[in-house]
Amino acid sequence: MTHILKKTSLTLVCLLLTLPQVLQAQEYLEGGKVKVAIVRNPFMASESILAEGLIDSLTALDATIGLNQTFALSEKESAYSGWAREALVSRHLADLISVNGKNEYLTVALLGSCSDLPGVLSGLQNMGPGQEEQTYHLAANIPHRVGLVYLDAHADVNTPETTLSGMYGGMDVALSAGLFNDNNRLITGLDPPLPPSYILLADVRDTDPREKELIDRMQIEILSTDDIRTLSQNVHAQMERLSSLTDVIYVHVDMDVLAPEEVLGHGLTAPNGPTSQELADCLEVIFTYPKATAIGIASTPYGPRDPDHLSRQAAVRLIQGALRGVNRRN
Repeated sequence: MTHILKKTSLTLVCLLLTLPQVLQAQEYLEGGKVKVAIVRNPFMASESILAEGLIDSLTALDATIGLNQTFALSEKESAYSGWAREALVSRHLADLISVNGKNEYLTVALLGSCSDLPGVLSGLQNMGPGQEEQTYHLAANIPHRVGLVYLDAHADVNTPETTLSGMYGGMDVALSAGLFNDNNRLITGLDPPLPPSYILLADVRDTDPREKELIDRMQIEILSTDDIRTLSQNVHAQMERLSSLTDVIYVHVDMDVLAPEEVLGHGLTAPNGPTSQELADCLEVIFTYPKATAIGIASTPYGPRDPDHLSRQAAVRLIQGALRGVNRRN
């Protein structure tokens, strides 16, 4: 066992030493009320969402875009595929987000798929204490306790033992909770994993049978579609619960959570989802809570899969909702 642990640790060190320096795309002038850091996975829809006028729409809501960052894989990293590649991409996102932290920025993460989730959580977990948390964290480098609001038509709590499809993108919450593949989780820097009490599944409408049993056994809290549409008291109750348990809260949105007509190019839609305006209104409420620190948008259809730009415009609308919530804070 000791030999295995040493070998795993050495592997992790070697992989992390290959990480290239971050490519910082732009820095913007100060002036707005809320400082926003945009972090982009360069392999998917992030450029398309920016092209929908995201930056202008946020500055119109009194935001300062402090940073707009992405990264590139090194030649050695590009040799990896599958799960290993996903972990390396996640680690880059983590490194960007950890630098932007310390309660100074609202992080807007334009992601590829939901497999980017562990990297965002890692970045928030390891971003260091903010001004108000110096006493709690002191000099011990204690990781932040990160709460997760997971907005997805699917729970993504599958493991290799419970999944019907075998999709890695359907296992990211399980990985983040430490249910399987500790090696990939550690590569992303997420350590310790999230306790089930730190997780809120929202608007989940399609789960595998054994995945549902796992969710029930872990007693993960649920926010329903009706809660989102009606802005029910349960939205406030769950945000108050997470705020009492954690230091920061990450709100993750897979675009298949929306009504299928707004994400026609997404291959995994489920019926009866909220409209982007209904979800944006709910995000506004969620982000009135000060510990809501980051929003991530994943799996946005773009290009030929979104010929009328409905999905990309919906993504911008959701981010605007989050920023409106931050602006409502006292």
